[in-house]
Amino acid sequence: MPDSVQTAEAGLDSEEFYEKKLFDGTDLIGLFAQDVEFAQCRFRAARLAGAVLPKVRLTDCLVERSDWSNARAETGTMERLAFTDCRMTGLAFNGGLLRSVTFTDCKVDLTNWRFAKFDTVVLTGCNLTGADFTSTDLRGASFVDCDLTGAQFHNATMRGARFQRCELSGIGGITSWEGAIVHPDDLLGLSYALAGALGIVVKE
Repeated sequence: MPDSVQTAEAGLDSEEFYEKKLFDGTDLIGLFAQDVEFAQCRFRAARLAGAVLPKVRLTDCLVERSDWSNARAETGTMERLAFTDCRMTGLAFNGGLLRSVTFTDCKVDLTNWRFAKFDTVVLTGCNLTGADFTSTDLRGASFVDCDLTGAQFHNATMRGARFQRCELSGIGGITSWEGAIVHPDDLLGLSYALAGALGIVVKE
């Protein structure tokens, strides 16, 4: 991320390339732009809620305290990004690629990651309740101190995915967890999900 960036004007255009731009408090709510690309940009308190950005590409960007809730970025690409303290409730990134991406203290609940690929992605202190990872490749994902209550993992590829001190109650698709690496503190919550999948009734 460069030290020197130019403040971007409001609005985006399809198939445009934005480099070294600062989106500081920029209002992009509900905007549509296809095949738009961002490189070495910074989003600070930017509002992209409800934006539709199919095939968006973000590279070497920093996103802080921004609102991306209900944004749609199907088949997009994120490479070398850092999200911090962002609201991303309902984000749709299905079919996308994430490589070398971090999410820290973000609200990422009810998000759609179906058929996406996670390659060296770390989520720390995030709310991921109800997130949908159906058929997602999570082999390169690490979840630390995350709330995954009710998240769905049906047909996900999990070998090598790491979970540490996470809330795992009510998750779906537990039978897809073959090869996942789980911290001992998470085993109790995982055991209840496994028991439910097997039809076992846990009763005192």
